[in-house]
Amino acid sequence: MAPREPAANDSQTATRYWVGVASQDHVARGVAGGFCQLCHGKAAPLRRMRRGDWIVYYSPKERLDGEALCQQFTAIGQVSGDGVYVFEMAPRFAPFRRNIRFLDAQATPIRPLVDKLSFIRDPKRWGYVFRFGHFEMSRGDFALIAQQMLGQVPDLAATGAPPPLEPVQLALAA
Repeated sequence: MAPREPAANDSQTATRYWVGVASQDHVARGVAGGFCQLCHGKAAPLRRMRRGDWIVYYSPKERLDGEALCQQFTAIGQVSGDGVYVFEMAPRFAPFRRNIRFLDAQATPIRPLVDKLSFIRDPKRWGYVFRFGHFEMSRGDFALIAQQMLGQVPDLAATGAPPPLEPVQLALAA
């Protein structure tokens, strides 16, 4: 299990903050479709999240089948649906998904943040934590990343329901 900083309130109603890991091209598909898909389509990571939680995607590579590195946070959004569902992509591949309202965000390189993120225990081996594919982060780490991606931190009040957000396309830096 990935290390995580305990949240101040781990009750069923507290907003939680997550990191998902996927290639930049896969994240872009999710943003365009308003969904997230994690760990090669597994249901368990999606079921850990609740409506109103936040997710930030980290993309180690530009393409799943490519070699070009991305190493950026590439999308940020809020869980908008109450459930996990199956989506048939091919006859023998039907991954689980969850609805997300993505915000218009600027892709943000991770390297300048490595020493500031509490979920990175060893800056020399900063990429290790991302091998888990999905893990919880602290509110402080979320705020740091959100500030870089959005220029502000979204309302973090734990209301049990997400604020009304319009889904938008991810704006990636050139």
